[in-house]
Amino acid sequence: MKPSIYFVTVFILLLLPTAIPHDYSDALRKSILFFEGQRSGRLPKQQRMTWRSNSALNDGRNLKTDLVGGYYDAGDNVKFHFPMAFTATMLAWSSIDFGRYMSQNDFRHNLVALKWATDYLLKTVSQLPDRIFVQVGEAQADHDCWERPEDMDTPRTAFALDAPYPASDLAGEIAAALAAASIAFKQANPKYSTILLNKAVQTFQYADSHRGSYTENPGVKQAVCPFYCSVNGYKDELLWGAAWLRRATGEDYYLTYLVTNGQVFGANFNYFEFGWDNKVGGVNVLIAKEVFEKNVTALAAYKDTAEKMMCAFLPETNGPHMTYTPGGLLYKHGSSQLQNTAALSFLLLTYADYLTTSSQPLNCGNLKFQPDSLRRIVKRQVDYVLGDNPMKLSYMIGYGEQYPRLIHHRGSSIPSFTVHPTAFGCSAGWNIFASPNPNPNILIGAVIGGPDADDKFIGGRTNASETEPTTYINAPFVGVFAYFKSNPKFS
Repeated sequence: MKPSIYFVTVFILLLLPTAIPHDYSDALRKSILFFEGQRSGRLPKQQRMTWRSNSALNDGRNLKTDLVGGYYDAGDNVKFHFPMAFTATMLAWSSIDFGRYMSQNDFRHNLVALKWATDYLLKTVSQLPDRIFVQVGEAQADHDCWERPEDMDTPRTAFALDAPYPASDLAGEIAAALAAASIAFKQANPKYSTILLNKAVQTFQYADSHRGSYTENPGVKQAVCPFYCSVNGYKDELLWGAAWLRRATGEDYYLTYLVTNGQVFGANFNYFEFGWDNKVGGVNVLIAKEVFEKNVTALAAYKDTAEKMMCAFLPETNGPHMTYTPGGLLYKHGSSQLQNTAALSFLLLTYADYLTTSSQPLNCGNLKFQPDSLRRIVKRQVDYVLGDNPMKLSYMIGYGEQYPRLIHHRGSSIPSFTVHPTAFGCSAGWNIFASPNPNPNILIGAVIGGPDADDKFIGGRTNASETEPTTYINAPFVGVFAYFKSNPKFS
């Protein structure tokens, strides 16, 4: 897969301050609340998204194990463990690097959202070293039916891989999530933190011992693809898992692993990408922190690559550039545009903090930029998402007055169980899907797919690429909103 490198069209909108003031505190609270709308399993008494009810209480039964819980990844009712683990990693990273910008209440709710994911991820690796669970639900059957989670009568088949079948990408991402979460919970719940870290170590061992992509296995490939195929391969997840374990443990084993395998595993290739499939951009930024703070010169190549990535966001630099829409949105081709915007914005803001902490500028050839140059770009993305865009539309559901009312989400679009306790079947569900009526349940805080390369947004429940929310869009935005909430210079 070729790196997405483009030459930028220079425009004034990217650099000008926005005219619309935004309530980043409100956006932060809602971005975390969104995860309650994605919960699977038995819901707690503290559930605030009250139009949701219990669902999928027998998950894992076909494999005689407990796989109840976790998150539905998007507007469907399948639990894909690969993107769920990435979501957990980003919620944890938001807590670790941006938790200091959150109120005590927001920080607590973010840990609750994270724990809902990690409690489930612990179940997915509970039978290691011999078995790892990949997914629950049959995607095609699920997508053929428009049902709220509480009514599901589609197959809830659980899929697993047994050693020696490879699952380096899946296991590597789960290891990263558990290791990152162990840091996030270290003070609030030290016992749980230890459990997470121990399981992260074991999961990484499986990933490294049985090298290969989880979607290379025939039975699993049919279940996962084309929805969450590991297109980018598995080597980036091995580096990602090792990087988080290095940060969580400080052990030299992971340092040696990263030094030995960085170039071999492609840390200096395709580094303009970051998301649920490609972790290369995140690997370089994460490891750069250790170079900044501890001057670990053996890892300097990662920092150098991260620097090249950061420079590509700035129109003034020579060389490859990122692409922006005419309205100023960071744009990379994909089925869900704002997932790229969210993840890359998180990296920009994180790297800016590393530069500030070390009192260093961003070096782009013979040009030097202050960290605020990166923050201004992120500020533009955040304000665009919240309504400062050519459509004058908030792409966060429930934020502001103008936001899409027909989003591609089963639970949100069908009257809730509390209002309509009788089940909706597939036929009745498709009638609702085709209806022009607004969704009766507001999925507060959901950031949807967003506009196209020309800033146009058609919307509609049938337009999944524009109106479907995902957990892995919201998770990076948690940290980003937290930063701008607490930094009045940019508000």
